[in-house]
Amino acid sequence: HYERALEIDEKAYGSDHPNVAARLNSLSQLLQATNRLEESEPLIRRALEIDKAKLGVNHPNIARDLNNLALLLQETNQLEEAEQLHRQALLITEACFGPDHPSVSAGLNNLAAVLKDTNRLAEAEQLARRALDINEKNFGKDHPSIATSLNNLAMLLKATNRYSEAEPLYRRALEISEAKFGCYHPNVAIHLNNLAVLLESSTDKTEEAESLMRRHLIILHQFGSSSGYEHLHMRDAIGNYAGLLKGMGYDEDRIKQRLSEILNPENT
Repeated sequence: HYERALEIDEKAYGSDHPNVAARLNSLSQLLQATNRLEESEPLIRRALEIDKAKLGVNHPNIARDLNNLALLLQETNQLEEAEQLHRQALLITEACFGPDHPSVSAGLNNLAAVLKDTNRLAEAEQLARRALDINEKNFGKDHPSIATSLNNLAMLLKATNRYSEAEPLYRRALEISEAKFGCYHPNVAIHLNNLAVLLESSTDKTEEAESLMRRHLIILHQFGSSSGYEHLHMRDAIGNYAGLLKGMGYDEDRIKQRLSEILNPENT
């Protein structure tokens, strides 16, 4: 459908129209979500060039393009360029919408994630707390954007060994996502995994961690079955779950059996 929409707009408007850039963004994000990163990157870069040429460098669409490209670069560990793009996007968004707009919160969260990955945790935490404050002012306490902000702040607290502060934030984020999306949505999987990793590493709640991580793996497996593409984080999920089981005393045969029960239920 995205490819057809792109083709229609290219015929109707030409190859360098902002509507074409919007379609390229959508298709690029879908390719990224289905782990086709090499196909995704040239589309979003093309969208960025179209919007720069047609809209100028300070238009909100430029911020959208920069953010989407930066998120893709994060997945391929190109963190220096990703940080530069996120900072550019944030400046544009604040100039266009003001400092308390939800789009600013999204930009703050994105930049905080890069800073976390480059070990600038204090600056990242400051941005994450500001993002959470903006979202709570705009959306209240139970919006999916609140879950994202809580998750990001909890990750930073965990990174600075404040596990007791991080755990209730992870649990609240999971509760919000389950209420909004249902129990088997990919967004829920993110919160399941993050809470499970925290419980595994910082407490004696390994049984709960196993249950959460198993649910996470089931959701990613269902994503692959329904979409026809392996989820971007499926292999990491398998490795993390196997590592947890090993830490709980499972031998190799029992680990393989448990994984088979999840990944090949028709054979068990």
